[in-house]
Amino acid sequence: MSSRHDALHETLREGAFSLMVNRGSQRSFTFAQRLRMPLLAGLALPGTVLMTALAGAAPTLLGTKHDFVGLNDRVGVVAMPGLAFSDLGSSCVYCHLPPDRKEADSGAKGGIPGWNRFVPPVGAYDLYDSRTLDNKVRAPSPISMLCLSCHDGTMGVDMTVFKPDGWESADDAALHLRLNGGDSLFNCGKCHNGRVAHNISIKHIGTDLTNDHPFSMTYAGLTNKDPDFRTPDGPYGFDNGVKLYDGKVECATCHNVHNPDVEILLRTRADQLCETCHIK
Repeated sequence: MSSRHDALHETLREGAFSLMVNRGSQRSFTFAQRLRMPLLAGLALPGTVLMTALAGAAPTLLGTKHDFVGLNDRVGVVAMPGLAFSDLGSSCVYCHLPPDRKEADSGAKGGIPGWNRFVPPVGAYDLYDSRTLDNKVRAPSPISMLCLSCHDGTMGVDMTVFKPDGWESADDAALHLRLNGGDSLFNCGKCHNGRVAHNISIKHIGTDLTNDHPFSMTYAGLTNKDPDFRTPDGPYGFDNGVKLYDGKVECATCHNVHNPDVEILLRTRADQLCETCHIK
């Protein structure tokens, strides 16, 4: 383990930028990686197409902060695959099942059903509740659990159930860092603290979700019984892109990791988001 620590500290002494090359080289590197990404040819949620087949087509997470193996176009750097987390060679498999395992039952191996992430090691989340909330939720739905599996900060961002074909565990020496703002060698916050690198504490939401918008509950506007909520434009949500998943409000109702063009990955403009559902 000491060699891993030494490698990390050496990287930090170099300013964590020793992995960067000039921006033009990074773009070539990213394009080469995209060419070896078989997942681009039709990844989907059960019954819902999520990704377009061609690299560079919109919407996409390529080049965004959720692209762990390619260039982050926003800040112009490549992350630290192979050191901070395992380099799986594909941006998509950190969430989606690899193509050769697309029919696999990830839930049978301790994963989130339908996804390539393990269920976080959390006994229970503290979810939002109030006297005016009719839809009481006991646990997050799988699609929101997917987001929490990174953003609750309890396990490494590379903790996938299945690895893609050709990936060799013998070559893996990653520290499996957690998206956690704490000052620990195994947390991203060790460096991303606002001093060495940008602060990631806002992205670490933890397991106490009592001050977050409720999710995984049936949308109140579906029944037309609650006059404070708008009726959806269709079975999958609203025409402005705000989505419902099996009639429920989830993290992905408002946020879209495949469209980085809108601020904080929202599905529509921030000043319009709340009134998509709520009648003010």
